[in-house]
Amino acid sequence: MEIGIKYFLLACALLSVLTTAAIIFILLKETIAFFTMPLEQVLDVNDQGTRVSIIEFFTGRRWAPVLSPQSFGVLPLVCGTLLVMVGSAFISLPLGLMSAIYLSEYASDRTRAAIKPVLEILAGIPTVVYGYFALTFITPLLQKMLNPVLVGLFGPYAGVNVFNAASASVVVGIMTLPMVTSLCDDAFRAVPNSLRQGGFAMGATRFEVATQVLLPAALSGVLASFILALSRAIGETMAVTLAAGGSPKLTLNPFTSVETMTAYIVQISLGDTPAGSVEYQTIFAVGTVLFAITLGLNVIAHKVVRRFREAYE
Repeated sequence: MEIGIKYFLLACALLSVLTTAAIIFILLKETIAFFTMPLEQVLDVNDQGTRVSIIEFFTGRRWAPVLSPQSFGVLPLVCGTLLVMVGSAFISLPLGLMSAIYLSEYASDRTRAAIKPVLEILAGIPTVVYGYFALTFITPLLQKMLNPVLVGLFGPYAGVNVFNAASASVVVGIMTLPMVTSLCDDAFRAVPNSLRQGGFAMGATRFEVATQVLLPAALSGVLASFILALSRAIGETMAVTLAAGGSPKLTLNPFTSVETMTAYIVQISLGDTPAGSVEYQTIFAVGTVLFAITLGLNVIAHKVVRRFREAYE
């Protein structure tokens, strides 16, 4: 009986490993096919009918795989993704950290028991609801607040668009806020209480203990929660697709429409793109770039945890 349980658990572990390996294999296989597609299938790429260049893919400033003339510069999609990610970070990271400090050091047990379920509800709301919330509430609010200022400073075409990266950043920041709060709170509560008492014994205030004692002691968990939240923001799909629009632009303007990598994958996946075409292969090429960025962030998170980890007896 014990041996059977052992091998069953081993099979479960191997299944997760094999699933990950299969995903990586499919991504790499289709991405390689995208860059090595026969010439007769890519005659519409440009006048010379050359294969898609890796250099063009990573340095091109125009992304138009379904329009003529076709162009495969992925930088606009990467720029849109990073624009939403950075914007959401300005919301979720400081608010999440401050919420975690309050829950860990200031809130009573009764208050904590009331706030925690609310955060869990935020984490459980479907992302498509966040997208429509951005369209029907966040964007009109931004237009009402910012349009008079932007139009006055930069002209009549400088207002907040209906689809814009700022609204997407706000809702993605709200979506990742519970993750940051929960992970930071767990990191703070894992710090031994003796460190708190030592700070109070030295005459420190509660805020000084939280920021100068607990925060450095829990730094590895805090930084890891930040990086994981950024990874979550990069991979968000439906809310960004609805709120940010579908216009791939190489811009730093958060009030204009952009397209993220996930939004492009949704756009092509829902269309009538024939399997095996160069447009179809772009899904996997963009997915590989997205996977590489997310994997890099997770590797950084792992190294950060190992570098700043504190072990307490």
